[in-house]
Amino acid sequence: MGDNELRDAAENRLRALAGPDATLRDDQWAAISALVVERRRALVVQRTGWGKSAVYFIATALLRGLGAGPTVIVSPLLALMRNQVEAAGRAGVRAATINSANPEKWQAVQDDVASGEVDVLLVSPERLNNPEFRDTVLPELTRTAGMLVVDEAHCISDWGHDFRPDYRRLRSLLGELPSGVPVLATTATANDRVVRDVADQLGIDGSDAVVLRGPLDRESLHLAVVRIGTAQGRLGWLADRLGDLEGSGIIYSLTVATAEEVAFFLRDKGYEVAAYTGRTDQTERLRAEEDLLNNRVKALVATSALGMGFDKPDLGFVIHLGAPQSPIAYYQQIGRAGRGVRRADVILLPSTQDRDIWAYFASLAFPAERLVQQVLQVLGEADRPLSTPALEPHVDLNRTRLEMVLKVLDVDGAVQRVRGGWIATGKPWAYDGDRYQRIAEARTTEQNAVLDYLDTESCRMEFLQRQLDDPHARACGRCDNCTGKRWDTAVSEESMASARARLGKAGVEVAERRQWPTGMGDLGVPLTGKIAATERAEPGRALGRLTDIGWGNRLRELFASTVDGGVRDGDVPADMVDACVKVLAEWDWSARPIGVVTVGSTRRPQLVSSFGERISSIGRLPLLGALEATDRVQRANSALRVAGVWKSLRLGDDLTARLSTVEGPVLLLDDQVDTGWTMAVATKLLRDAGAPAVLPFALASTG
Repeated sequence: MGDNELRDAAENRLRALAGPDATLRDDQWAAISALVVERRRALVVQRTGWGKSAVYFIATALLRGLGAGPTVIVSPLLALMRNQVEAAGRAGVRAATINSANPEKWQAVQDDVASGEVDVLLVSPERLNNPEFRDTVLPELTRTAGMLVVDEAHCISDWGHDFRPDYRRLRSLLGELPSGVPVLATTATANDRVVRDVADQLGIDGSDAVVLRGPLDRESLHLAVVRIGTAQGRLGWLADRLGDLEGSGIIYSLTVATAEEVAFFLRDKGYEVAAYTGRTDQTERLRAEEDLLNNRVKALVATSALGMGFDKPDLGFVIHLGAPQSPIAYYQQIGRAGRGVRRADVILLPSTQDRDIWAYFASLAFPAERLVQQVLQVLGEADRPLSTPALEPHVDLNRTRLEMVLKVLDVDGAVQRVRGGWIATGKPWAYDGDRYQRIAEARTTEQNAVLDYLDTESCRMEFLQRQLDDPHARACGRCDNCTGKRWDTAVSEESMASARARLGKAGVEVAERRQWPTGMGDLGVPLTGKIAATERAEPGRALGRLTDIGWGNRLRELFASTVDGGVRDGDVPADMVDACVKVLAEWDWSARPIGVVTVGSTRRPQLVSSFGERISSIGRLPLLGALEATDRVQRANSALRVAGVWKSLRLGDDLTARLSTVEGPVLLLDDQVDTGWTMAVATKLLRDAGAPAVLPFALASTG
C-alpha cells in the first residue's frame, strides 16, 4: 500500500471516528506514518482533545490490515479505559480491557486476543506486575504485540505532577519487545524536563525517535481568578453564579471533605450536582459520569479523582475551589473543558488554606533512606514472602507510602512481587537522595509558580503555556487580564446566609474500628482479628474535620503550631463548647451517656481536661476520670500506632473502680481523632473494666 493509499485509509478511519468533516492534522499523519510505515517510536505532546487517541486507533487499524498483532495500550484509569473502548469501536477497532474491575472476564479476553478477535488490549500499569498476568499473559502478549501505546505518559516521570511508580515497569517491557514494534507515548501535560525524562524512560530519546509537540492553547477557554476572602463567601458566590454558566461542568476541590460539603450545599440550593471523589463508590462514579456526559447534572464536585480519563467535548466550565499545587496539574484539569464548544469559563477561587493542603501532600513524598532500607532489611531477613499488611508492623510507613516504596524497589530490581507478597532479590540498590531532593525543590518551585499565577497581571493562558515550555506561548486575548473584564465578587445576602449556616453546622460522624491490624503479636500486643462487639465503640462524633471549609478553619487555628514549632495548649474555646453541646443534643444515641471519661494527653493536657470539665458540667454528667497516658512516638501505620497506644494508655485504680459500677454508656472525649486507634484501644480498656458502651467524641477529626 503506497503512502497516498495509506493516508486515504487513515482519513476514512478518522471520519468514522470523528465525523464526516474530520481531516487529519499534519502532526497526526506524521505520527501515524512514523508508526505504521517506518515502525519507529514517537512521543506526542498535544493538548487534550487534539486527537491523540485517533493516532493510535487509526495506526492500529492500519497495522492490523498489514498483518500486525494487537496493540497494547497502557492506560491509568478505568474511566479513561471506558472512553477508549467506545472510541475504538467508532474507529472500527475491537477493544477490550483487563483491569481490577473485571477479573471474571480475564480469561475470555485473553482467549479473544490470542484468536485475533481483539485489536486493542487496554491494561492498567498496575496489572503489569500482577504475578499471574506478568508470568502467564505478558510474555506471549509482548511476543505478538503489533504496537505498544503508553497513554498519559507523564505518569512515568517523578518530575511530573502525577507520578505513578507502576509506569516505571514499562522500561523493562520495552526492552523485551521484538525489534521493529512501534511505540507511541502520549500526554497533554509535560514541560521540557518531563519530556526528557519520559523519552529517557521509554528509550525514545535517540535520533530515530519522533517527538511532536503542538500549541497548548485552546481558543474556547476564558481564564479568570476570583479572590473572595472567606469560605462562606466563596460558597455563596458559587451558588449565585453557577446557574449563569453555560452548559454543565466540573467544580474541583482539593479535599474529599470539601467536595462532599460543597455538593451538599449546592443541592440544598436547588442545583443538580453530585460529589465525585476517591471515596465515591465505583457504581456511583459510573452513574455520575453518565449524568454529566448526558447533562443530567449541572456539575460534578470532584477531587483529582476526576482528572485524566473524562471525555466530554461540550464541557462548559471548570471551577476550582482552591488552587492545585502545580500549574501543570491545573492545566491538566482545565483541559477537560471547551473541546467542542465556542466558550468555556475557567475560574479559580483560591483559599488561604491552600498552602496547608499542599504541605500535607508534600508529606507523602518518597520517604527517607533509613525507612527504605528498613523495608529491604525486613524482606531480606524474612523466610517467606511478606504481604504489605504483614510488613507494616516492622516498618514505620503508612500503607500508601509503603506500597509506593515497594513499587519503586520492584522497578529497580531490589524486590519482587510474587504469589503471597514481596521478597527481596538480593540485588544491590542505592538510594538516590540527590534526585529526591531535586524533586522536592521542584515541587516548591511549582507551588510558588501557582502563587505567581494568581498574582500575574499578564495573560494567564500564556503563563500556563510557559510553565509547560510551550514554544507557541503568546497572549490569548480572552482571559480576565487580557480583556480587563473581571467577575463581580459580590455575594447576595441570601446565599451568604445559606453558606454561613451550612458551614456553621457542627458535627461529623466518626466510624468505629472493627478489625485490629495484622501482625500485632510480632509487636508484643495481644490484639488480633475482628474487634469483638463487647470491646468495640459505638459510632462516634467530632465537632468537625480539619479539612472542612466550615469548622475546619477554626479547628486548624486551634491545633496550629506556635511560631517556634511548639504545641499550643489552653482551655477549650467557648464557641467550640457551644457547638459541641449542639452536636451532643442532636446525637441519636440509643441511650444517653451517664458519665464522661477523657483520654489523657501529654501534648494538650489543659485543652483535653477543660473539654471534659465543660461537657461534664453543661451536661450534668459526672466526670469519671481520665485514662492515664505516657509520651509516645507518633507512628505512621496502623500496627505501630496501635502498639504505641496500647503501651502508653492505662486505667488508674480510681477510674477502674468507678467503671465497675456504671450502668450506661460512657462519653469518651479527646482533642483529635486521626486514625481512630486511640479511641479503639481506649474503648477496649473501658469496656473490659465494666463500661457497657462507649461513645467517642472529639473536637476534630482528620479524616
